Amino acid sequence: MKARRATSATAPATAPTTAPTTAPTTAPTTAPTTAPTTATVDVPGIAFDVTAPDHGRTRVAEFTVRDFRNLAQVDVTLPSEGIALVGENGQGKTSFLEALAYVEQLRSVRGARDRDLVRFDQPAFHVHATVHGPDGVRRLGAGADRAGRKKVTRDGVELPRITDALGALPSVLLAPRDVTLVSDGPAERRRFLDITLALTSPRYLRALRHYRAALDRRNAALRDAARHRRGTDGVAAWEPALAEHGAVLVAERRAWVRHHADEFTRLSYAIGEPGESAMAYATPLPTEGNGEAALRDAFERAREHDLRRGSTHAGPHRDDLALTLDGRDLRVVGSAGQQRTGAIALRLLEAATLRERRETLPVLLLDDPFAELDNRRAARVLDLLLEAGVGQVVLCVPRREEIPDRFTRLSRYRIADGALSEGE
Repeated sequence: MKARRATSATAPATAPTTAPTTAPTTAPTTAPTTAPTTATVDVPGIAFDVTAPDHGRTRVAEFTVRDFRNLAQVDVTLPSEGIALVGENGQGKTSFLEALAYVEQLRSVRGARDRDLVRFDQPAFHVHATVHGPDGVRRLGAGADRAGRKKVTRDGVELPRITDALGALPSVLLAPRDVTLVSDGPAERRRFLDITLALTSPRYLRALRHYRAALDRRNAALRDAARHRRGTDGVAAWEPALAEHGAVLVAERRAWVRHHADEFTRLSYAIGEPGESAMAYATPLPTEGNGEAALRDAFERAREHDLRRGSTHAGPHRDDLALTLDGRDLRVVGSAGQQRTGAIALRLLEAATLRERRETLPVLLLDDPFAELDNRRAARVLDLLLEAGVGQVVLCVPRREEIPDRFTRLSRYRIADGALSEGE
């Protein structure tokens, strides 16, 4: 285990000025040819198998960051079981987790544009990770410059399509800001569904890409027709594609919600919510019949209204993931603690989806995860995290005394001014 520390004042002189086309040459390119001996790290409540083949878990070994937010230069080898990263607010803990999550989603989990992730006064950012998983070892790299140009590499080869690397590092991030999944509007919950399903279903990802492209074109046609007082033929031309791909989105979302609805209720109760928590997919489309035909009819009926408004007001981009407590909207009636409980339950379902569909334990990225929770709920959340087994953990807390007992044997790192150092 090693870490090299660098100050955050300047970037290294040899850092590339554009997004990388190759990953670091020192990373291994193949999985070990011999099976390692078995050993465990015994943490109270957890048994980390740190040398067994990664048949059912994903982990990051070498991780390199250049000029990502306030992280000037990070080079760290993460232990198999993970690390506990301690640092005051504003020092780079969340940025470190965001950089790790970027390897999976190829976008900011905080919704920032790529150009806004580049450290001040630098031309580009770069992240590289050596990922061990059930399929072997992969060297993944991603970067973007201030113009928004992005490059993604896998095993040193630039990928022609960025989506080919999407989901290459299965991980789940839990943070206090997840409460917006419940407290904010439907767009937050649609985004949750889109990310969870796009990372685990190639069919959903393809449909989402095509649907968004057709939606942009129909909206452009609506504005053009209104501006030039033209008919709606140009608008109608995009509706078959919207209906075809939108039907896939609705069907997969409904199936996911049906599969996990009872578990959402159980998790909410297990965290400490005594009321009846429920989850359902909210859409005006009929539950029976041909979904594609129903969407075609919806687009046709809304065409004149959409023409006046300049945008498309029917379709899965307007649906919601309805969360209720005792039959009432959790967003409206829930306290801050109840909304936080609902958000944590959703993140636990995200982890379960990765386990089920990707057949691996995802990396757990925990950003001060028990903040704003009372001790009882915090203990129950930790129990639920451990219930299905633990893979690699990256835990970030502001003070070392906030590390839960069951994570106290994780290797300790500190972060200050965007620089990592090993030990306390």
